[in-house]
Amino acid sequence: MPGLLVPEANKHPKHRRSSQLRQRLRRKMGNAISDYSLLEDGDDVVVALSGGKDSWIMLDLMLNLCRHAPIRFTIRAATVDGGFPLFDPKPIQEKCSDLNIPHVLLPAPIKPVIEAKPQYSPCAMCSRLRRGVLYSYMRGAGLSKLALGHNLDDVLETLLMNLFYEGRLSTMPLKLISNDGAITVIRPLGTCDESDIIEYNNLLGYPVVQSGCPLGLCSAPVSKRFQMKKLLRELNADAPDIRRCMLRAMMNVKTTHLLDRDLLNLPKEFAK
Repeated sequence: MPGLLVPEANKHPKHRRSSQLRQRLRRKMGNAISDYSLLEDGDDVVVALSGGKDSWIMLDLMLNLCRHAPIRFTIRAATVDGGFPLFDPKPIQEKCSDLNIPHVLLPAPIKPVIEAKPQYSPCAMCSRLRRGVLYSYMRGAGLSKLALGHNLDDVLETLLMNLFYEGRLSTMPLKLISNDGAITVIRPLGTCDESDIIEYNNLLGYPVVQSGCPLGLCSAPVSKRFQMKKLLRELNADAPDIRRCMLRAMMNVKTTHLLDRDLLNLPKEFAK
């Protein structure tokens, strides 16, 4: 009809959807930060920026939160260059410059270390080595808060991998203090669904940079993590709320209904 005013949000479905996803992801991230005390006033947070979708969206949401949170904290980014020949950090550096985010590139000879120890899982070793590089940088710079971009799917896949292949009931915690107490690792996206993160990044267009690893074992069909991802997809087809249910289960642990004797011997005030 002539003269009919169309709301601005309805003119741009892409923008409307982007806003919806931002609100959903920020709400989940905000709840996780509050529930697990992930951030404190005055924190100087190092965002581990690999250039993947998760780290970009974590940076985006934390920048947004930084402008509206009741506490004051600052953000800087760090990228580990593992020495893989196809890895190109230039898009990461350029985007951080555009966002006016302090960024440091940390070269590390991860590739030759992995190649020298073929008896170990290359993906697990790569992850530990990258964490060690970040820890060393932070200790040297006097920093103590490290944000990693693992999402809910990563947490659930790790839970299943540990259960099926390691014989233990554990996963990636949303907050972890290093053995020496110097570094606190946080996972602000730990309750956010990977599908929302993928869609949100596609809408925003952050430059996704591959690690350059020629092995690609983490995404190979033979990898344990790929198998767990496939299992979750199959379960989700029959039970669409499976991820939320598993998340609630990790928050609702009945220690008296497990078989760990150390848990059964806990004082009553600690047992559930």
